[in-house]
Amino acid sequence: MKSLFSAVLVTCLTLFAAGSAQADKLTLSEISGYFNGLTTARGTFTQVNGDGSTSSGILYISRPGRMRFEYDPPEQALVLASANAVVIIDKKSNQPPETYPLRRTPLSLILARRVNLGQARMVVGHEFDGTSTIVTAQDPKNADYGTIQMHFAGDPVRLQQWVINDATGVQTTVVLDTLETGLDLKNSLFDPGTALRSRDR
Repeated sequence: MKSLFSAVLVTCLTLFAAGSAQADKLTLSEISGYFNGLTTARGTFTQVNGDGSTSSGILYISRPGRMRFEYDPPEQALVLASANAVVIIDKKSNQPPETYPLRRTPLSLILARRVNLGQARMVVGHEFDGTSTIVTAQDPKNADYGTIQMHFAGDPVRLQQWVINDATGVQTTVVLDTLETGLDLKNSLFDPGTALRSRDR
């Protein structure tokens, strides 16, 4: 489950469908504005785990502070970011869910109420490879929590994928295959209690 948790973090993934190549490097202000303008989203994703295995599923986002990763069979896992915590539920197990503080994961950087990538010591990499802007960010107060490397296309700005390197050195990549924004998502989607009741039925 620990490797799954790392993978999930990385997967804050290509939240948005890959698009056409951009002509210029995006500024940190443009990328911050992109996240701050995002309220809700739903999309499919493909995840590459640290051991080379792959998984897929559906991702839901409700900013600020909430995410849901539903993994396809045979994995049948569910990961929820809500109420300042990340909860990992294994639908095939009778064991209690694993819980981690959201602030200890790179996901907290993009789920914050107000994203400001211009904050001192937050961005440790800002590059352009000819088609995508690549931004590597960390918690400026807790660099040991790991980093998230995000790839963006432009015109319009959209997140294509991300790579999370956690505190243990495990790397996880998430690529978004599709993404719809501006949806009406139910609060129950992000409620661990609702998920556990559904598992136990």
